[in-house]
Amino acid sequence: MDLDVLNMFVIAGGTLAIPILAFVASFLLWPSALIRIYYWYWRRALGMQVRYANYDDYQFCYSYRGRPGYRPSILMLHGFSAHKDMWLSIVKFLPKNLHLVCVDMPGHEGTTRSALDDYSISGQAKRIHQFVECIKLNRRPFHLVGTSMGGNVAGVYAAQYPEDICSLTLICPAGLPSTTDSKFIKQLRELQESERIDRIPLIPSTPEEMADMLKLCSYVRFKVPQQILQGLVDVRIPHNDFYRKLFLEIVDEKSRHSLHENMSKIKVPTQVIWGKQDQVLDVSGASVLASAIPDCHVYILENCGHSVVVERPRKTANLILEFLALLHIIDNNKKQA
Repeated sequence: MDLDVLNMFVIAGGTLAIPILAFVASFLLWPSALIRIYYWYWRRALGMQVRYANYDDYQFCYSYRGRPGYRPSILMLHGFSAHKDMWLSIVKFLPKNLHLVCVDMPGHEGTTRSALDDYSISGQAKRIHQFVECIKLNRRPFHLVGTSMGGNVAGVYAAQYPEDICSLTLICPAGLPSTTDSKFIKQLRELQESERIDRIPLIPSTPEEMADMLKLCSYVRFKVPQQILQGLVDVRIPHNDFYRKLFLEIVDEKSRHSLHENMSKIKVPTQVIWGKQDQVLDVSGASVLASAIPDCHVYILENCGHSVVVERPRKTANLILEFLALLHIIDNNKKQA
């Protein structure tokens, strides 16, 4: 009997050792694979399903949860060099009966990347409109959310396709002039003067540059292990050439101030959320939007940088829900009047 028990523990120990060793090996040797598994697991845990939609020969990749109901659907547009899974930290704090859609922006992750595509902000807005029509999201007006580059695209979308949306949330959006240069803008100027524009701070190629980018984007100082930094870099390196091309496209004169040029055309209720310590895009952009958009609600988050979605996910989710609830009350009051 004692031998049988001993054998049982040996077998159990061996069985447990295999996944533990696999995890350790993945962490040390293939951290990028571990990061992909992490996002896959998180999507499943939150009930987000991945699907594809095609517009002619162009493919969009997106994740969704829930079905259209009496409340507006929510479409989320991520920022530069990110992907649809960046929204998972916010999805965690949103009700499961809300219809949520997170799409990979043009050229990113699972969405088609073509050298012939127009990656200007207006070009991206046009592509997102094609996606919206593909999945018939605009059968009823929906709520549009965008952050950083995605916020720029979201604002232009609201101006160009006003019939599609009922309300808008812009999270530290790009596309605005600023009276105060951010740390990032100052870095870009220094790189231009030294003719080292290929060293864009938002396009890291080493773990050290990745750590610097995280410090630039976040006020909260996350302690990220070296192996995870390496994994994050490994995931990005194959796409860095595209990111450089895209970056030069969106900072070109055609796109640099796209949101500013279109904000007077935004007629839907708009929510602006901005981290007060944003070092990428200066928080003064919030007042620019507030002065130009008639029904604009501004929320400045203390002790928060550019990565609002990562640093303050619960607060951001609550602000969006409160904004939608307020609009619902106002709409009901109008109907009863």
